Amino acid sequence: MSIGNSPQDERPFEDDRDDREEAARPSIGRALQQARIAAGLTVDDVSSATRVRIAIVHAIEQDDFAPCGGDVYARGHIRTLARAVHIDPEPLLAQFADAHGGRPAPTPAAPMFEAERIRPERRGPNWTAAMVAAIVAVIGFAGFTLVKGGDDSKDARAQATEGSTPTVSAPVSPTPKKDKPADPKPDPSDSAIAAAPRDKVTVQVSAADGRSWISAKDHNGRLLFDGLLKQGQSQTFQDNEEINLVLGDAGAIQLYVNGKKIEDEFKPGAVERLTYTKGDPEVG
Repeated sequence: MSIGNSPQDERPFEDDRDDREEAARPSIGRALQQARIAAGLTVDDVSSATRVRIAIVHAIEQDDFAPCGGDVYARGHIRTLARAVHIDPEPLLAQFADAHGGRPAPTPAAPMFEAERIRPERRGPNWTAAMVAAIVAVIGFAGFTLVKGGDDSKDARAQATEGSTPTVSAPVSPTPKKDKPADPKPDPSDSAIAAAPRDKVTVQVSAADGRSWISAKDHNGRLLFDGLLKQGQSQTFQDNEEINLVLGDAGAIQLYVNGKKIEDEFKPGAVERLTYTKGDPEVG
């Protein structure tokens, strides 16, 4: 008979070892991002090589799989991105299955961005209602004129009987009021960067209608910014010669170049590559 624990009782629990290994393992997005950086690739490079949208690549690296449109498509994007950055996709797919309850049933894909903004349907004028209203107005005016004319005739006859001369007063025409033109109010966004120096190119990027991934480089190709702008955030870039931009969702972006607002109507979900130089804000 032995006293104390047996050798089998002194072995570490398997569950504890698995928990420690899982805690040390990076997330799927983090693993893909580290592999991309180690391969010397940008998000734009991976998007061009895989035909996966820039916004989706950036969302997956942030462990946000909702823009993929479903677990089936998320698994496909993970496999494609892993091969593009030269790592084995199977461990990442297994990690995704553990976190999302195994292999899901296929679901229809939801579009990442709408091809067009949904605009309210324009309806033509209701001519029937307008005609009815006009007829009612004419009948009412005619009735009022008849009643008013009868009253005036009775007054005239009464004045003639009494021997008095009726006097006709000229109708008083109301003086039309002139509407004062509204005072033009300056755009605060224009005035905020109106002092941009003329010897440089200044570009302000604002996520006015939603979030968008953007990349900015100077004329030497040096990366100034590469990341996600959330709605309401903005970035300003300046260079002596030119600024090169890549917009992941151009429809959500408002641009101000050298103190002037760019009026281009970018479509939601469209990827735009733009170059701006000194002088007037014209696309290079």
